[in-house]
Amino acid sequence: MDKSWMHSDRRSKAYEFGVEAFLNFAVENLLTTTHIRCPCVKCVNLKLFGVGIIRDHVYFNGIDQSYKNWTFHGEPWEATTNASRNVEEDDGHSRYSFVSEEIDMDDNDFGDFGSDPYEFANVIGDGDQPVYPGCRKYTKLSALVKLYNLKAKHGMSDVCFTELLILQGDLLPEGNTIPTSMYEAKKTLCALGLSYEKMHACPNDCILYRKEYEDSTNCPTCGISRWKEGKDSILKEGVPAKVVWYFPPIPRFKRMFQSHETAKSLTWHAARKSIDGQMSHPADSPSWKLLDDKWPEFGNEPRNLRLALSSDGFNPHSSLSSRYSCWPIILVTYNLPPWLCMKRKFMILTLLISGPKQPGK
Repeated sequence: MDKSWMHSDRRSKAYEFGVEAFLNFAVENLLTTTHIRCPCVKCVNLKLFGVGIIRDHVYFNGIDQSYKNWTFHGEPWEATTNASRNVEEDDGHSRYSFVSEEIDMDDNDFGDFGSDPYEFANVIGDGDQPVYPGCRKYTKLSALVKLYNLKAKHGMSDVCFTELLILQGDLLPEGNTIPTSMYEAKKTLCALGLSYEKMHACPNDCILYRKEYEDSTNCPTCGISRWKEGKDSILKEGVPAKVVWYFPPIPRFKRMFQSHETAKSLTWHAARKSIDGQMSHPADSPSWKLLDDKWPEFGNEPRNLRLALSSDGFNPHSSLSSRYSCWPIILVTYNLPPWLCMKRKFMILTLLISGPKQPGK
């Protein structure tokens, strides 16, 4: 289907005909006129509306021009080289069918992959796409991650980062894939599923203010206030004394099972045979065998994950005069072979606790 109208003036006939053709295409493929994702630049396929409201949005706000493959509206997904290599079976099965086979998931379990499983596959495609034609050192994704790390490291504002992206796009050769705004950069990175949740915590590490303690103002264990105390010994209500950053691990476990090769490695511990009788993997340890004996239903399923929890404090400011410290809580996946389980890409950050004291339990 011709999509050149997406770049036309919104007052032109070409744009008008294109909008109607798009809406007709969506209705024919989705068989509904009331629950369609809106592709305008403000909704970016996150909100559902009827055809009339979507038509108004696309005229008033404009259509998201980066939405080139209409996967949310019935168009088949276009495979990329890397995605095909990682998540497509050779026998012609669905690209994501092996995920449900490997971890016994139903369709509803894909909710944690984002609004659509193809969204993550599009990011995998960005990992193959060079930042400009002929570039071998950086891909679109790796360049964007490097730039975003610089933004975070030096406290760059969103406006400054947007201007930097625009400048980078002008400096690079024509046809480069650098995003032109902070909004586009965030939309690409958010598909990786790196979301987090901020939780208030007791300064003495007794509880987290969540679930039944969500509305509490004092710790039920030690009685200390939830709020920060100022220099004048007056509590600053609304300002938490301690905050914990929580990074949900389950979406990242699903990302691991989404790769066919990684999914096979996660059952390596059950398929291998110890020949020399030496302990070469945690699966050879008495603790592993004790767990299998104590919970045989869990131990009989090799796909169940065995995780180690580790933590250490560090000073992020690299200054000996600063008492500030952070305590990252890391999960290590022991299902993997010994040459993979301690690799950085398989070590998962789950909590980040501010110091200066050790977080304890």
